[in-house]
Amino acid sequence: MFCFTGETGKRLDHFLLLQKELTEYSRSRIQSWIKEGRVQVNGSAAKASLVLRGGETIEVSPAGLPPLKATPEDLPVEVLYEDASLIAVNKPSGLAVHAGAGLHEGTLVNRLVHRFGALSQLGGEMRPGIVHRLDKGTSGVLLVARTDAAHRALAAQFAGRTVEKVYLALVHGRVRADSGRITKPIARDPVRRTRMTARLGSGREALTEYRVRKRFDKFTFLEVRIGTGRTHQIRVHLSSIGHPVAGDRVYGAPAAERLFLHAWRIGFISPATGEKVTVEAPLAPELEAWLAGL
Repeated sequence: MFCFTGETGKRLDHFLLLQKELTEYSRSRIQSWIKEGRVQVNGSAAKASLVLRGGETIEVSPAGLPPLKATPEDLPVEVLYEDASLIAVNKPSGLAVHAGAGLHEGTLVNRLVHRFGALSQLGGEMRPGIVHRLDKGTSGVLLVARTDAAHRALAAQFAGRTVEKVYLALVHGRVRADSGRITKPIARDPVRRTRMTARLGSGREALTEYRVRKRFDKFTFLEVRIGTGRTHQIRVHLSSIGHPVAGDRVYGAPAAERLFLHAWRIGFISPATGEKVTVEAPLAPELEAWLAGL
């Protein structure tokens, strides 16, 4: 439970969104708690629109989301590599990795469950086999654990930052330096809760390195390596230096058919063989065509 003291003139829901203890929760999650009576103002349930007078005792009792179970769906999956411990797939842009609020079918997980049956259960019934994620708009290589033991071994590699993660990105503007390094910490945006930000000077540490592959008149094609795996990390970091990823409306780029961000290469130690494995996912045809058009 969290306990706060109300501030004069603020709506209850807006006040809660500004509390640092609740930054990991979305606006919709907080509003659902208010509707469920999990937010008490001076001991009584209140509406989200309540305007605080100041000095109220506000108690919040968080609740998790109900578990979702992935159901098999007979839809295509492009396999790039597989062994006894894991599968590496090429995720297309526009495909969500797993179910979430308001999304129960059509995800990559639904396809994986149909194709491979039993997968690691460490992520729960909603995310079987999922060791790491890619944003819905990002394409490229994603690792899926077949067993719990493989899941633990891969998770340890990600936590230990020994997994090589290389992306390809087209960004707006001409990046001057041939290479660079961005280390700004990343936090959830306190106003727009669906975004992240590198402008606060606080948050979780993050490391992004880039190298210019090719320059165009109004764009630059980059190879990007990340040493951490923060939410929207590449998108936030590149936008923070004035070069948002092409197609990324959330972080300042004009609208396009898709986001030009592709998880190109991943390198790791296979839990099955103990050997180094490197998997690459070729650029999607629409991205190749985008580059050719420049």
